[in-house]
Formats: sequence, structure tokens, C-alpha cells
Amino acid sequence: MRHVSRRGILAGGAALIAAPHVASAQANFPDRPVRIIVPYNAGGITDVISRGMAVGLQAALGQPVVVENRPGANGTVGTLAAARAPADGTTITMGITDTFAINRSTFRSLPYNDETDFAPISMVTRVPFAVMVGAHQRGITDFAGLVREARRQPGRLSFASWGVGSSSHLCTEFWARNQGLEMLHVPFAAQAPGMQAVAAAQVDMMSLPVGGANSLAVDNRARILALAHPQRVELTPNVPTMQELGIPLATGLWLALYAPARTPPAIIARLNEAVRQGAQNAQTLEVFRQQAGVPEPSTPQELAEFARREREQWARVVREANITVEG
Repeated sequence: MRHVSRRGILAGGAALIAAPHVASAQANFPDRPVRIIVPYNAGGITDVISRGMAVGLQAALGQPVVVENRPGANGTVGTLAAARAPADGTTITMGITDTFAINRSTFRSLPYNDETDFAPISMVTRVPFAVMVGAHQRGITDFAGLVREARRQPGRLSFASWGVGSSSHLCTEFWARNQGLEMLHVPFAAQAPGMQAVAAAQVDMMSLPVGGANSLAVDNRARILALAHPQRVELTPNVPTMQELGIPLATGLWLALYAPARTPPAIIARLNEAVRQGAQNAQTLEVFRQQAGVPEPSTPQELAEFARREREQWARVVREANITVEG
């Protein structure tokens, strides 16, 4: 007969007592507001999509869902804060291509691990990149004109991005290298300041999500020259794709929700269900539409596999571009 000590009996009893409380807490999730940490400034695509998604999540969860901007170091500051948050589902983060696929290849020392420090919840949406030029460049009316001008005066044309090694930076590097162009990179701390610099004629052009580019184009502060997408989109139907122009580039920004590692599976499942429901909210759908995005909910496993493939693909791009960031 197996001997069971008094200590073991007491420990077992404590576990039995605790288990119903844990199960009850998960069943009642959430019983307080949920916070989405956005690791970038207000006004950029990550912030815009997060606020749109928060509306849908709030309706689905029945609790307030607030967005907290924690910018810095191409998303690493806010993402690290999310990794260190309590694993109870009340703090999640909007991960993007940069924070969950690119940063591990560009930063010499990344303060978080995008695989082991997080539990995937669901993909949210993907938005295509556009190439825009400031309205002050009156002689550049199409992508061919941009290429001609860049070749005519190597190194004179400047391009903005939201940071060295960001997806915005790498997108421009790809098509510029494809065309044999030399341009001046002017990195900013976030998407919105880069856009503002282009609109103010301080920088000549930028590769960025098409919704942001369109917000300047409709006010005649910029012109969209090309779309890095397999096909044209409803938001900008007259803008040609890179593939139409003979450049094999189709890229954009994907956005997905993550929780801290060790968040209970039952809570992850509840959040996943809420993403699926919330993404169909009318206000959320309108935000997505303005950014040329559509809801793309996934299972946590599908998101994990997708992110793994993305890390491998971007690692090759980073090696070819020889880009590193001190961190």
C-alpha cells in the first residue's frame, strides 16, 4: 500500500479547495476592465486598429476595454510591459509584424521572447503597404517618376519610416534595392510623425499602411504611387500594385492579439471567442475598412504557426539588408 503523509493529505485538500475558485474565476472572466497595450504612439495603424478592435471586444466581453499606448524602441517597451503583466487575461497586447516577427532579427539584444513570453490569442487583420510621395514633389506623379528622380540624383531623395529595422524601413529597402536606388533614410519614433514630416515637405516619401497614406492623399498633402499588395484595393482603386509595375513585392502589416505566457487556456479561449464576435461589430468593421483591412480571426495555433513563418521570412530580408539595431 502506498504511504501518504499528513502533509500530502493537507496539500491535496488545499488543492481541492483552490481548484473551484480558479475554475470560477476563469468562468467569470472578465470581471473587471481589460487593457490592450499598444506599443506605439497614438495615431498610427496599431493604435487605430486597436481602438477599433476595443469597441468590438467591449461589446463581446461586457466589460470596458481600454487602450494604453506604451511606445518606444520600435515597440519593444510596450511589448516587454505586456510580457511582464499578470497572466490573468486582463492585460493583452496588439502585436504586429515588427514586434512579433522582425525585432528578434534586427535587435542585438531583444528584452522579450516573442514565442515563450506570450500566448497567442488570434489574428486580427492585415493591411497592405503603400508607397506615397509628398505633394511638394510636384514632378513625381507616378512610381516610374519616383524611380527616375532617385536615379538622377542618388542619395538626394529621402524616405521616412517608424524606425530602423521597422517593416516600413524594410519595405522601402526592398523595392529601392530592386530598382538599384540610393535614398536617404530618415527614421522616426512612430508612423504619425513620419507621415507629418512627408506632409510638411521635410521628407520626400514613405512606405506605410495604405489607410494612413490615403488620409494624406485625400487632402492633397501626398500622392500614393503604388501598393505592395497582390491586387488593388477598394480604398484606392486607381493605385497600381507593385506587381503590375514589375516589382515582386507584396507586403503589409499584420496585427494580432497576444496575452502573457501562462494565461489559462480557458481565458485564451474566451478572448479568442470575443475577437471573433467583436470583429463583426459595425464600428470595428468600419475602422478596418478605412485601413483597407478585413477581419481575419484565427485559432491560437494558427497564429503561432503564421508568426513562425513570418519570423523566418523576415530574418532572410534582414540578413540581406544587413540591418541591426542596438538594444
